[in-house]
Amino acid sequence: MATAVDVAGLVDRARDGEPRAVARLISLVEQGSAQLPLVAAALAPHTGHARVIGITGAPGVGKSTSTNALVRAFREQDKRVAVIAVDPSSPFSGGALLGDRVRMGDHATDPGVFIRSMATRGHLGGLSWATPQALRVLDAAGFDVIIVETVGVGQSEVEIVALADTTLVLLAPGMGDGIQAAKAGILEIADVFVVNKADRDGADQTARDLKYMISLGRKDREGPSWRVPVVKTVAARMEGLDRVVEAITEHQSWMAEHGELTERRLRRAGAEIEAIAVERVRTRFGPVDQLAKRVVEGELDPFAAAELLISGNLRP
Repeated sequence: MATAVDVAGLVDRARDGEPRAVARLISLVEQGSAQLPLVAAALAPHTGHARVIGITGAPGVGKSTSTNALVRAFREQDKRVAVIAVDPSSPFSGGALLGDRVRMGDHATDPGVFIRSMATRGHLGGLSWATPQALRVLDAAGFDVIIVETVGVGQSEVEIVALADTTLVLLAPGMGDGIQAAKAGILEIADVFVVNKADRDGADQTARDLKYMISLGRKDREGPSWRVPVVKTVAARMEGLDRVVEAITEHQSWMAEHGELTERRLRRAGAEIEAIAVERVRTRFGPVDQLAKRVVEGELDPFAAAELLISGNLRP
């Protein structure tokens, strides 16, 4: 039987900046603790202040290096920064394959930085199901900026839009990313394009290709729309990071002016409510093995099986 936790005390300590309390709250989220409703209720009055930045892109474009550089840039502005690094997870253990200290050891001893790796646990969208609740913990704990770095497995990364206020899509020259970005989904999710490793041949052409594709996309839109900037960086040398931070700030200002920030956060809250409700329903239903067997054997069709599951009447 799980030991009860002093939720109010834990939340108070997290708000006072105690890293262990923040880590413990996120662990409760990941474990699906029965005390999660109490945690959520205690956090709710203290949320809504942090800027949430999503970083995504194909493997090899330098997401972790760019995240590390962004943390440093925000710390130079005296911002408290939290990072959730959503890692690929083992299909057997569900554990994260990459550790936070391996990724961003430069900031391991900085009290103004909190870094946490979270496993996808097989979730195809590239984000752990617990990530939205973890964001609430970090927001309530007083972090000014929360960076969510995703696995980077291709177009399934579009799910980051549901969580982030501003989404950075990273590309690198010589990897075919210009063509990949033109495909449905990837082009639309970017609020800022970052061409990293810009000291390589082909960086200027990649940036030109992106600007051309952005210009084509704008022709189909009515009303005010954000002009997506393309920023070239060499994150390993901190080159261009000031412009990335500037682009993020400009995007935040644009959203506030046009009501987009409120709309995004409403959609985020709606998606979070839906995910919790679906998980509760799934837990209530229990395993569907019996119904699946009957579908395979042709005794039931999937729609009839779903109706039986919803009704709770598994023996028609």
